[in-house]
Amino acid sequence: MSDVRCRVDGPVGHVLLNRPQARNAVTVGLARELATAVETLAHEVRVIVIRGAGADFCAGGDVRALAELHERGRAAMAELFTEFRRALTTITSVPVPVVAAVHGHAVAGGFELMQACDIAVVRTDARIADIHSRFGQVPGGGSTQRLPRIVGRQRAMGLILTGDEITGAQAVAWGLAYRAAEPGRFDEEVDALVARLLANPPAALAHSKFLVGQALERPLADGLPIETTRVLDHLEAEGQAAFGAFTRRKATT
Repeated sequence: MSDVRCRVDGPVGHVLLNRPQARNAVTVGLARELATAVETLAHEVRVIVIRGAGADFCAGGDVRALAELHERGRAAMAELFTEFRRALTTITSVPVPVVAAVHGHAVAGGFELMQACDIAVVRTDARIADIHSRFGQVPGGGSTQRLPRIVGRQRAMGLILTGDEITGAQAVAWGLAYRAAEPGRFDEEVDALVARLLANPPAALAHSKFLVGQALERPLADGLPIETTRVLDHLEAEGQAAFGAFTRRKATT
């Protein structure tokens, strides 16, 4: 059985982490399949939604699998982290929005996966944490690099060094998620967000996603000229369609 299942529903691609018996813990195989799924769907759809099968979004790395890799040495262990990093980099680099629909536990690597997605919708009862420190481990899926950029140094240090758990509501308040919804309205909220994304022209979303990514990697003085160049590229290619869409929308309001 595949560790990652995909389906296409019109313009939406659905990616399901499919190891519910292991709380969707990450293995080398799952990481590889996740990268392939996202990369493949990005050529076919306009929005990708990532979920976890069963009771949890993702409980992090598979400890048993990592212990087996540890017995085989450093190179074997490195494969897990390299493949997981490649999967998360694929999520951040594809030109379509990638939405994390988070329920249950999103901890350790699952929390890092959530951080890499463009937009997260979380259930209010989700349990979100970087628990590496609790077990004498160091984050290996990007928390030490992404988390300070998202929530600032103090909150990142607090979450990473203590392993404290936060709620879905806290995740929104801290900028880790876009929306939180009660369990009974969770799927409705995810669907509503996807519909809003689909209502906007894909080329504009792709450029904006790229530019926000650049903002997290470059000083402001370097990023602003890149923004100008992208805007001009977009207007040259899509300007007439964009102006027409603006005119039509204004006429209906």
